[in-house]
Amino acid sequence: MTNRPRRATQAAAVGVAAVLAAASLIGGAAQAVPPAPPAPAAVPDGALTLTPDPSYQGEEFEGWGTSLVWFANATGDYPDEIRNRLAELVFGPEGLNLNIARYNIGGGNAPDVKDYLRPGGAVEGWWKAPEGTTREDTDWFDPEDPTDWNLEADATQRWWIDRIKQDITHWEAFSNSPPYFQTVSGYVSGGFNATADQLKTESIDDFNSYLVRVVEELEDAHGITVDTLDPFNEPNTNYWSTRLDASGQPVGGRQEGAHISPQLQQQVLRNLAPKLDAASTDATISAMDETNPGTFATNWNTYPEDVRALVDQLNVHTYGTGQRTTVRDIAKGEDKPLWMSEVEGSWGNGQSFTSMEPGLGMAKRIADDLRELEPSAWVFWQPVEDYDNMKPGGESAAGANWGSIQMPFDCTNADTLESCPIYTNTKFNTVRNYTHFIRPGDRLVQVNDDDTTAAITETGAAVVHINESTDAKPVVLDFSKFGTVAAGATVTPVVSDANGALVEGTPVAIEAGSAVVTAPAESVTTFVVEGVSGIAEDAAAIQDGHVYRLQGVQSGKSIEPTGTTAVISASDPADAGQLFRFTSLGEDNTNRERYSITTLDGASQLADEGGAAVVAPAGANPRAEWIASTTGDGTYTFVNAETGLLLEVGGGSAAEGAAVTLYIANSGANQRWTLIDETVLSVQDATAFTVPGIAPVLPETVTPVYRDGARGAIPVEWKVPNDNRWKKSGTVKVKGIATDLTGTQFPVELSVTVDTLVSTQPARAKAVVNGLPSLPATVTAVGSQGGTVERPVTWNTAVAYPAPGVYELAGTADDGNGGTLPATVRIQVTEGTLDNVADDGGTTARATYTEPGYGTAGLFNGDTRDKAWSNWRSGTKNAADTLTVTLPKAQTLGGVVVHFFRDGSSDSYAQTVQLQVQGANGQWTNEGGPVAVRGGSPAPAVTLPIASVTASNVRVVMTARSQTHMVVSEIEVLGSVPAASSDVALASISLDGTPIEGFDPAVTEYSVPARGKVPAVSVVTADPYATATVTQPSGGDRTAVVTVTSEDGTATSTYRVDLTK
Repeated sequence: MTNRPRRATQAAAVGVAAVLAAASLIGGAAQAVPPAPPAPAAVPDGALTLTPDPSYQGEEFEGWGTSLVWFANATGDYPDEIRNRLAELVFGPEGLNLNIARYNIGGGNAPDVKDYLRPGGAVEGWWKAPEGTTREDTDWFDPEDPTDWNLEADATQRWWIDRIKQDITHWEAFSNSPPYFQTVSGYVSGGFNATADQLKTESIDDFNSYLVRVVEELEDAHGITVDTLDPFNEPNTNYWSTRLDASGQPVGGRQEGAHISPQLQQQVLRNLAPKLDAASTDATISAMDETNPGTFATNWNTYPEDVRALVDQLNVHTYGTGQRTTVRDIAKGEDKPLWMSEVEGSWGNGQSFTSMEPGLGMAKRIADDLRELEPSAWVFWQPVEDYDNMKPGGESAAGANWGSIQMPFDCTNADTLESCPIYTNTKFNTVRNYTHFIRPGDRLVQVNDDDTTAAITETGAAVVHINESTDAKPVVLDFSKFGTVAAGATVTPVVSDANGALVEGTPVAIEAGSAVVTAPAESVTTFVVEGVSGIAEDAAAIQDGHVYRLQGVQSGKSIEPTGTTAVISASDPADAGQLFRFTSLGEDNTNRERYSITTLDGASQLADEGGAAVVAPAGANPRAEWIASTTGDGTYTFVNAETGLLLEVGGGSAAEGAAVTLYIANSGANQRWTLIDETVLSVQDATAFTVPGIAPVLPETVTPVYRDGARGAIPVEWKVPNDNRWKKSGTVKVKGIATDLTGTQFPVELSVTVDTLVSTQPARAKAVVNGLPSLPATVTAVGSQGGTVERPVTWNTAVAYPAPGVYELAGTADDGNGGTLPATVRIQVTEGTLDNVADDGGTTARATYTEPGYGTAGLFNGDTRDKAWSNWRSGTKNAADTLTVTLPKAQTLGGVVVHFFRDGSSDSYAQTVQLQVQGANGQWTNEGGPVAVRGGSPAPAVTLPIASVTASNVRVVMTARSQTHMVVSEIEVLGSVPAASSDVALASISLDGTPIEGFDPAVTEYSVPARGKVPAVSVVTADPYATATVTQPSGGDRTAVVTVTSEDGTATSTYRVDLTK
């Protein structure tokens, strides 16, 4: 449910005229594409590339919905002008365009109980008590007695059924609480103990009879088909309690709810199933509408197999967001549809009808739910809220933004739209970017960005992107993973921001498989794509028949067979035992596709045998079928299709030889695996060098090329030429055959340079003032015929340079003939500048506590918007936690930046952060004092300065806000690195290799006599990292033009050389 005091809430409003205008800006599809849209613009620097991947797609999307419940109960008897307008805003094609409705079967308090529930919360029950019945009378109801029923009940919510039934494709009924006479407390707002069972066990049969009879009557009276029935709502929580005042009258809670423990849930489901089977309805059971994925999993994992089999649809809420992937994998293991069946929230600080915070926050929740849960439907709690509760001074001092639409819940028959106004906030706008363009029957697909949702549609695709930044963002839409991009394919942006809702832009042509578009600041943009279809052959991350290494996210080690069992072992790309071949068993390209995972020889396959991962004989085996799941971060879980258990390393062990096991889904890092495609696609040609008269030493290995690029080495055999081929200078081509670990052979060519090396080209390096340079291991040597080759070099001892400038250091290079050549490295020395050194590779982090599935691995991936580390836990939250960062080597540090992540509507940030640095003596010391972290949206980034300390270990000690978890997206460690130079001077200009006499870098024009053949002009830049382009004299123009561009790109200079006759 919604609107609990424990959650922050917020709302926004606009007048009626604005509602009418906003709702009519655009319909559910883009307008006709003009015949000749403009060509795409050049790709700007810093553009975000979005790549939808139709090879990983969901089942057909069932759509978007809402519970009717409070808002329908409150407004169903409003004047037609008001309620019909509201219906259009919620279900109409210009409104939220919802197609799923959940009918709330009210419980109802006793006739003598004065209403104390929130406006709209007292949904009428379908029972009719005898005259004079009080709360003390609880044993009168007989479901077989027609006189105990009020089949005309709940007229207000039922008005909505008739009004919208032509728009609805799926009806669901659900219960928040049994009727008062079936509860332990005698009230529908919960028990006196919020964690004690509220449904009386002796009332289970009557309760289910009540639910089933209501469903039958709904179908008969309204001509609808109820598809699913959920008897619970957030049952295993401590939300639902009744409080009495001093006089014994109930004063809260303010909504219907009942604690029903997992054990009692099982009894209810076992009793309900046969009643549905015997009833006139074809409705099936959905369950259990739990408040968050973690609690859902707790409930589900207690259900025995016979109870699980009774549930046809899994329903979960996301008022907590941890362990979404747990429920995703449960649904896949059970082969059942999964709904995100309820959520709402308030984003922003205080009620606002114009702030983009609510709209962006709601959009982010939708995007995260769709990516991590992979649901087949997404349903609001209720998109209409009571304006009086949401306004400042209502449920909170500042007001709140629950609901996309707000209106008074106490209007009368005398009211009009002017006296009972309807308000919308920016959630109403941004939600429609999803509901108008991702429709039932479409399929959600993977996309490489957490702020983006993509789907394939009948005519192409819809890509919805959230830009929370205050700056516009250039976006490249990459359609390379689609099989076909038709001629004339286009992308049309439809933008919701502070300037308007669903504003359609100009179509942009897709050229060469991509389009360049813009996401405005603080906006949600739907890119409507026309003309793309199919799936590219190389799109899928898991390619049928390819071989992979399964490397544990938590352990860093790879699966390897040992006898008939599977263990983890130190990752070794050269170990054929760590390679497994994936074979599709269905080729349906959905996110529920099944695979067999076999050893290289094809004789054995991974299987589940009693909770152990075994290497079983190949062949048909239901326990050897695996479903791969991913959020798009490059890691996967593997669900056994028969048992529903996940491949993992028990206990999170990282020990060499630890057993690979199977266990229930829990979103733990020990259940996630990085798939490394070790299928060799080709082999890079190689080079070698020798001097005339000496046969070269041919390389024993060559570099293979994989899907992710060239890496590693595989053995090669060469067809060696006879010795005569090495007598003269030149290039000799040698043919060879390379063989990968699977036995596949690849032709390869070796180019051998035969020459005498005569000189070396200057190398370059960087250093900060008073810091040592990082020197290259090779230099480019020049042969007598002008060819070049890289040769090993030994440098003289480097020193720390005291001032900026360019310095030279001498060395000697191996000439390949037993001698050496003089070598020089030019060292650019600059004042240090602070840059993030934590993302250079090799940085690690550890935490004092980690929520399963949200470890430290993502803290250095460069994405400041993703949910990386979290310390969420059920119940009492941690008061403090520490993140410790270890760099691969000690560096001069100048600060740390902690990027927090806003988890839904929660300020999931530390209250204060204290930075500490570990000295050479191993002691930790504070750097400055605790730094306060602001609340609100967007999520803050906190900079913690360091007074120039050389260290490799830092840590941030975070003190939490009261009963609030903390989420960190990224940690930057700022180290001193060489700055980019702005120098654009030349060090020399040469004609046919002879320097111009009297050259002065400050002089930019030269006139030099040159008779006969026009000499070639070459230059050396003063800064070794500057670039120079030379336009040589040509034809009658005897002027050479040299353009120098600084390393940092901020400056250029031009030199001219006139060659006079």
